[in-house]
Amino acid sequence: MLLPLIVLAQALSSAQLQQGSAPSAAIAVHNGRANQLAITTPRFEAEVEIDGRLVEAPWQRAAMLTGFSQYQPIDGVAAADSTEVLVWYSPTAIHFGIRAFERHGAVNATLADRDRITNDDHIQIFLGTFNDGRQATVIGVNPLGVQMDGTMLESNQRGRTGSFGTEAAREGADLSPDFVFQSKGRVTEYGYEVEVRVPFKSLRYQASRTQTWGINVTRRVQHLGAEDSWAPARRANVSFLQQGGSLVGLTDLRRGLVLDLNPVVTQRTAGAPLETGQWHYDRERPEVGGNVRWGITNDLVLNATVNPDFSQVESDAGQLNFDPRSAVYFPERRPFFLEGIEQYATPNNLVYTRRIVQPEVATKLTGRWAGTNFAFLGAVDDRAGANSMFPTEVVHGASPVFGILRTTRDFGRRGRLGFTVTDRERGELYNRVASLDGRAVFKQVYSTSFQLAGSATRRPFGAEDTTTGGPLWTASLARTGRTFGFQYNVRGIDPEFRTQSGFISRGNIVNASATHRFAKLGARGALFESVSFDPRLDWTWKYRHFMHSGDAIEKKVHLNVNSQLRGGWTAGAGLLLETFGYDADVYRGYRVVRAPGDTIPFTGTPRLFNRDWLLSFATPSFKTFNANVFVLYGQDENFEEWSSGDIFWLTLNAGFRPTEKARIDLSYNQTTVDRSSDGTQVYNSIIPRAKLEYQITRAIFVRLVGEYNSYRRDALRDDTRTNGALLIGDERQYGLREDSFRGDFLFSFQPNPGTVVFAGYGSSYAGFESGDPRIPPSRAREMDRTNDAVFVKLSYLFRM
Repeated sequence: MLLPLIVLAQALSSAQLQQGSAPSAAIAVHNGRANQLAITTPRFEAEVEIDGRLVEAPWQRAAMLTGFSQYQPIDGVAAADSTEVLVWYSPTAIHFGIRAFERHGAVNATLADRDRITNDDHIQIFLGTFNDGRQATVIGVNPLGVQMDGTMLESNQRGRTGSFGTEAAREGADLSPDFVFQSKGRVTEYGYEVEVRVPFKSLRYQASRTQTWGINVTRRVQHLGAEDSWAPARRANVSFLQQGGSLVGLTDLRRGLVLDLNPVVTQRTAGAPLETGQWHYDRERPEVGGNVRWGITNDLVLNATVNPDFSQVESDAGQLNFDPRSAVYFPERRPFFLEGIEQYATPNNLVYTRRIVQPEVATKLTGRWAGTNFAFLGAVDDRAGANSMFPTEVVHGASPVFGILRTTRDFGRRGRLGFTVTDRERGELYNRVASLDGRAVFKQVYSTSFQLAGSATRRPFGAEDTTTGGPLWTASLARTGRTFGFQYNVRGIDPEFRTQSGFISRGNIVNASATHRFAKLGARGALFESVSFDPRLDWTWKYRHFMHSGDAIEKKVHLNVNSQLRGGWTAGAGLLLETFGYDADVYRGYRVVRAPGDTIPFTGTPRLFNRDWLLSFATPSFKTFNANVFVLYGQDENFEEWSSGDIFWLTLNAGFRPTEKARIDLSYNQTTVDRSSDGTQVYNSIIPRAKLEYQITRAIFVRLVGEYNSYRRDALRDDTRTNGALLIGDERQYGLREDSFRGDFLFSFQPNPGTVVFAGYGSSYAGFESGDPRIPPSRAREMDRTNDAVFVKLSYLFRM
């Protein structure tokens, strides 16, 4: 009898709070819908057991946050279910207790790996420890207390839409950083209950004795496809963080000595076939390294690493480079670079830490001084790794040295200026980039931003070195409205602009785009809760042509419709009308075979015209399943031969959670291009990938990943004129077939960030078949094992 009475009392208390009535006088209630957003947080000289049960004395006198509003898909209405968040702090930590009431559907909760709770119901707590409304530490938990954490640094560009009309309701958190905090949760008869303790050692905050922190709390309800917010945030506002509340009167926060020592030992044994066909294993000596994190002050942190471990526990997912003019971006995965990575965020990706291949030693200093945020990264890279990334550099005995500095300073309520300098030096060669960027917000829904950058590069050029340089510039204006928004962008990259510390997907262009968004919002529970029409104009010039009023090389008109349906279903459709001009720089080395021993230059059709249709569809995150599909088909450019082609592009993703501990993620990517002239196939790429994980406990899981990559390409020809065979350089482009498979296994024990035991095995297989008569015949599907490796990593976090 006792449990039903407790549940009934809690439900009645929640109902009273939603109606604005007060509970017992011992609890200070802050109703978000009543704009009671300033919280005088109680301080107790006490510690509690983190067990997911809010029964100790401090919880009975904690401040309570309630009265949540829905933020998406429809803002400004009361949340369908009530949520209570209790908050108090001790001298060494801040505590949160969560009661989430659920009357309408089942609670989604799995024993997931860290940061992988986005398909579960979950809570996110935004702590603005510098109270500037621009940045926050994000602490997330699912109903079982599984953790998600990261940082949010708003760029004030929330209204940005992509080529296919997609738009985020608010800027998402960067989940790369990992913080040490404690959490425990449980599913109850009325919903779920979670207890969270965040040590002050894990946070950076102001140096003043009495502080005010920004705060907001969101709740994701998967069966509704909705996100609720404690502060009544509106979507017609550039900033989400500045619409939050505040924790006032925080005093005497005892952070103590912040010194983390993290020794790391790794060992790798790699196998490869010898010319004799025998398999040979090279057992490398164990590598010993370590990381140090020292909190010099509350807001100044020094990180250093010697011989860091960058063993990759999972291979990058395969990607097809559909457009040869654009480089492929891979995200950073390495722990040392992930910590504090948001401090180095700069427009146009001028800081891309994967350029540092295998550092021998590196250090980072991040902090805040006199109102200015700064972040410095220095590293000495390994020579062999640098040679693999920049093979044209012939510098004997020189290791690349990186220096990266990023500073930002706020002005006004929402403005910000940033300054970035990157320097990579190797012997007498160097690449240096300096950049100034800024943004401002006015009337809450309008934002503008700019960036000006210049580079100077000394690089090999024939028998001598040469020094070149050029500018990069960009500007944007956006409106983030509830039913109407727009974004105008322009960006130019000089052909001589270079960055060896950043990432530029495509240079030597000027791009201008204009996107508008017209939205219709329905009532909550309607079949269509929101529908938007997103027309987009996108023009691209070669840089010199733009400067001399030349014609654009690309002209695009994209018409997209996107909708969110009742229960979290989403669907979209679009029509893409495009024209592409011939780019002689891309096909500079191409020639056409006219007769044996006789070739002529490849000129290409002056302009190609495209018409593509696209469809997208996504399910809600059900308790055991979620999926999405993207299809594009129509007439598109055949980049391989520069002619018109018929394209079919399919992307499928599905997630299965058959039990609380098991997860299966499947993906399938296919791109097929046929010649419009005769229907023959130019190429076909298929990449299926499967990831299976079993979470034995919150700290232990096993993972198995398999990826198959199949690529077929016909012999290339001059499809638009002579049908003669194509040469690139002196090599005739015969037909080819490539098959490869990569499998990875990982055992992981990670009770907290920094303390890990990894044991893994990976193996690769490949097969190749070519129409080149000089190559011995083979079958691509008869794949041979090309390499494998076993690795072990041991590390332990000593927190002083």
